[in-house]
Amino acid sequence: MSVSNVQIVDVRVNDQAANGEADIHSEVLAGLSRPAGQRTLPTLLLYDEQGLRIYDEITTDAHEYYLFPAEENILKNYAGSIVRIMHTRDDDCITAESVVVELGAGSLRKTSHILSALSKIVPHTMSPAPITYYALDLEQRELQRTLEQLSTSPVGPELEGKVAAKGMWGTYDGGLAFIEEGGLRGRNSVERVAVPAHDLAAVNSETLPAFRNRSSSADSTSSATGTHTSTSERESLDTAASTPDIATADTPLHILFLGSSLGNFTRSADAAFLKGLPLRAGSGDTLLLGLDHGVDKEKIERAYDDEKGITRKFILNGLKGAGRALGDEGLFDEDKWDYVGRYNEEERRHEAFYRSKAAQTVRDSKTQQEFAFLADELIHVEVSYKYTEKDAHTLFVDANLRPIQRWTDPATGYSLWLLERPVFAFPLLRTPASPLSTTPFGVPTFQDFQDMWAAWDFITRKMIPDSMLFQKPIDLRHICLFYTGHIPTFLDIHLSRLLKEPHTEPDEFKFIFERGIDPNVDDPTECHPHSEVPQKDEDWPSLTSIMEFQSRVRQRLRNLYDEIESGKRPLTRKMARVLFLTLEHEGFHAETLLYMLLQRAGTGTISPSASGFASPPWLSLLANWEAQSVPATPTVTLGPATVSLGHDDNELEDEEPTKALDVKNHAFGWDNEHPQRAVDVGEFRIEWRPVTNGQFYEFWKNEGSGKVTMPKSWVEQGGEVMVSTFSVRTLHGPVPLKIAHLWPVLTDYNSISTYASVKGGRIPTEPELRLFYDKFECGYEGGKNIGFRNWHPVPATTGGEKDGGRGHNGGVWEWTSTVFEKYDGFEPSILYPGYSMDFFDTHHNVVIGGSYATIPRLAERRTLRNYYQRNYPYAWAGARIAYDGAK
Repeated sequence: MSVSNVQIVDVRVNDQAANGEADIHSEVLAGLSRPAGQRTLPTLLLYDEQGLRIYDEITTDAHEYYLFPAEENILKNYAGSIVRIMHTRDDDCITAESVVVELGAGSLRKTSHILSALSKIVPHTMSPAPITYYALDLEQRELQRTLEQLSTSPVGPELEGKVAAKGMWGTYDGGLAFIEEGGLRGRNSVERVAVPAHDLAAVNSETLPAFRNRSSSADSTSSATGTHTSTSERESLDTAASTPDIATADTPLHILFLGSSLGNFTRSADAAFLKGLPLRAGSGDTLLLGLDHGVDKEKIERAYDDEKGITRKFILNGLKGAGRALGDEGLFDEDKWDYVGRYNEEERRHEAFYRSKAAQTVRDSKTQQEFAFLADELIHVEVSYKYTEKDAHTLFVDANLRPIQRWTDPATGYSLWLLERPVFAFPLLRTPASPLSTTPFGVPTFQDFQDMWAAWDFITRKMIPDSMLFQKPIDLRHICLFYTGHIPTFLDIHLSRLLKEPHTEPDEFKFIFERGIDPNVDDPTECHPHSEVPQKDEDWPSLTSIMEFQSRVRQRLRNLYDEIESGKRPLTRKMARVLFLTLEHEGFHAETLLYMLLQRAGTGTISPSASGFASPPWLSLLANWEAQSVPATPTVTLGPATVSLGHDDNELEDEEPTKALDVKNHAFGWDNEHPQRAVDVGEFRIEWRPVTNGQFYEFWKNEGSGKVTMPKSWVEQGGEVMVSTFSVRTLHGPVPLKIAHLWPVLTDYNSISTYASVKGGRIPTEPELRLFYDKFECGYEGGKNIGFRNWHPVPATTGGEKDGGRGHNGGVWEWTSTVFEKYDGFEPSILYPGYSMDFFDTHHNVVIGGSYATIPRLAERRTLRNYYQRNYPYAWAGARIAYDGAK
């Protein structure tokens, strides 16, 4: 790539004022017009041409500034892994065509590692180069200079015929709008290189190891708003209004947002910005995001106030920009100002200010407006937010992003996250939940149903091939087609009873697809045990007719919500209960259908990665999992204590005149959650983590094969009994047991109870496990493996001493030794009387928690109780061991 070939695309808007030249003036005026003590100057002022060069000096000469070297260290060590995972498509092959756009590219020092790694995934030179890299930045001359330096650097020859490096001149908004409007489209083909992205063959041949019971940077960013390049500079630039030969609509887009630049946004604005990125769900698009997870106040303050004073020089240089905006670059005399930096621990952010050394006045030459500053008055200019684990995971869910992988610098905790826009996702539960309810467990909104339907439709239409519609992955269950009709039929019957209206046509669907409710009677206590399902494939309704029925029923529900929202129909407690019941019923069935489909994963079921979700980078993930900290002691002692179970949700009150309209503050639950009750537990010890596949395998291989059965979550590959002959079933297909050896084992109660007994322990009771959850369960929903954050279990974690040992259980339900049976105060559901009572047969045990496929509304409700038959081997349930008494 020669200097003459450097191209820069002009993505600025045409209107100068809208492009920032007038906006920066108005921003400065607005910030300085605030009352003393609240004044601000825009962060953009720091990132003029001189500011970018000073920042480059910070990264090379200010050893206290840990962010840059931490990120550079990650890229030096993992750039190859990052770009391979970034470019892996559903067929586990590397896609050799893509567009990579870096927001705020700066000097490209760190980016050169990415560019070099990109060149290595292209097998040979091509014309044109299959990968196009765009450095987006505000300063034209700096952009030109850095791209020219790149072409003559050691990396330059590696890029020839493989990676075309170009510039994109403008703001974040301008560049992203250019992409949204199709400015990167035009190339005709996507070549895939037949190179496996994640080679698991080597893992299969190995034996199982011993189990272990700144904010904005010139190199990576510039300001998100505005520019102030002169007209003469613009005219001298070799620009293009559009770039026709760049990429097709299918070409993956990979956005780089490095340098902890997101920390310059305020909370909530950061999520809004990420949510607005033009990443297409299910397309292979990704975002590589740098976040600083630092929490050490002293270390952070040193990083932003180095002993050489380079950061001070960087901040004070912004005063020249403020002066230019007001008509005189020297308006703010640097001798009269100082730099103040401090870390706000409560808000988890570093704050940068200008301090007026004495009382002084400045005047805007354009408006003649004067601004008087007090001695020691602070003017805020920059903020750099830091992200705890909770902050990061909350950010991702709010931004509708899903982590694929994470790379962390061990010395600082700084991380690079690779994220995708998921095909569907569930938002975080919040209080108040909506205008309809103050609690996330109250009446659902129509959006809640739409989120559920997105998941349901993905499972039923993307993961079940037509050839499996009439199959039973589990013999005791119905065929797959049944469930597509059962869900809308269940909803339709309950709506008909509630509204006293006819059923949606075709009327016979209520007999074929309903189970446990007689659809012909108004009294729901009149039940029948089974649906009248056809015995021959040809007698079932067609999938098309079922989908049309589903659409009509969903519209019926939409109409009901319209009437509620318009005030035409008052929202009653009974109506809200029907909505709660039908939504959560669908959530439960989605999980049931998936553990059925798991039995055919790799042989029929279509994997999530073939339908839009990223394929897990197993070997890379394994390295992270094995690096997780292990508790110093395997158990914790709890009790004696009194544990509260259940909550008060009396269905009989739904019809009472004083309660019928009391909906907004009410939390609903299934019949076995009511009423609230207190249970005493004695002293006991309980393990921090559930039993793992590796632990269970060692037991099964050495002493337990005659005592317990091989879990249905495993599949034997044949040959000698060793770990390399076993794989763990996942919806992505089987993975070697070595990959999953730290995951919780999924097995039946009888087997895990036998394992616990041999180890000298037992399965905890429901109150005991609830006591453990209350004290140590992860306190933030986004960090748990629920709601399809992953499509497989992960190792259980504890949060470490600083988090009081809080963690998650890896994304599984957990068995308890508590038999599922009637208790004092239990009353069967009026709407669904067979929900619990039919299973009070002494053969079922309570499970609590939630799996990776449990929707948040279910998994996060503390009072939720699920149940499975003790010998049922298919449910996604594991267990941890409890021991009587203290150690």
